[in-house]
Amino acid sequence: MSPARRAADVERVVGGRFPPDLLYRAARMYYLEDANQAEVAAALGTSRPTVSRLLAEARAQGIVHIEVREPRPDRTAELGARVAEQLGLTRCWVTPAVGGNRPGSVLAPAVGEALSAAGLASGDALLVSSGATVHGIAQHELTALPGVLVAPVVGGTDEPEEYYQTNEITRQVAARVGGVPQFLYAPAMPGPDLHAILTNDPTTRRVTDLWQRARAAVLGIGAPPSTRTSLPSVLPGGNSRLTTAVGDICSRPFDASGRPLEFPGSERLVAMRLEDLRRIPAAIGVAVGTVKVAGILAAVRAGYVTQLVTDEPTAAALLEHPAAQRA
Repeated sequence: MSPARRAADVERVVGGRFPPDLLYRAARMYYLEDANQAEVAAALGTSRPTVSRLLAEARAQGIVHIEVREPRPDRTAELGARVAEQLGLTRCWVTPAVGGNRPGSVLAPAVGEALSAAGLASGDALLVSSGATVHGIAQHELTALPGVLVAPVVGGTDEPEEYYQTNEITRQVAARVGGVPQFLYAPAMPGPDLHAILTNDPTTRRVTDLWQRARAAVLGIGAPPSTRTSLPSVLPGGNSRLTTAVGDICSRPFDASGRPLEFPGSERLVAMRLEDLRRIPAAIGVAVGTVKVAGILAAVRAGYVTQLVTDEPTAAALLEHPAAQRA
């Protein structure tokens, strides 16, 4: 549809109101597809004030129904205690349900609490992974950890998507906690020659040495590669070797038993090994969504995470999963 036709469509009013299909299109983009008003206006070929009118009328006509729920800390705390006991975690923080595509603002306070409880001091190492959830958390306030060294668990300097730009996520987290960022100047999967050089490079070793002595980590647990529309470039989503993958951490996929899965080039990953995560006292997994339940359970079972931050629907699904009930 041409911009002129879109504009004419938007400005078309029937009986003093916009057409219902137009209200639905604007509301869907804004509330379900995470577009802001400027992006909706560009897509519909109109102005931001008109988009504001469209959204207001969509609410007035009941096309959009907004529900504001009073937080119930007692309920979420009880649910978190049940999940921790059932799965054998040291602790689980449960937040209200994460809606839309912006989990960071909901999860960040709980992640901040988990980091405060880790007892980190200046000079201690805090590791952070990549992924949309951790990237979202990094946009919000966490807790004060002055002097803590913040480092990525995987390379990613050549990743096109912001979710997998690990140095940028590291910088943001360090700024949120008052820490000192330690950057990893490496792609996640360099070629054989470059891999050999990077492995022995002092700037790389500065970060990989922190992997061995880290006291805490914030680790995004990814959904099964076959279900995702966004993947780090190193993960071959259609590869037959990953059909049994239930999730990934540090761009390293694993199956339902937590066993790491190899794939072409995985021997060249500049990423922390999953088995090394077991040495971290406060390995904080962050994940929401029922599609991630199997991956969360596998990561916990394998000892890759010792703590968990999730939301109410995911926590309930974890308790109902047959594997958790057999634990």
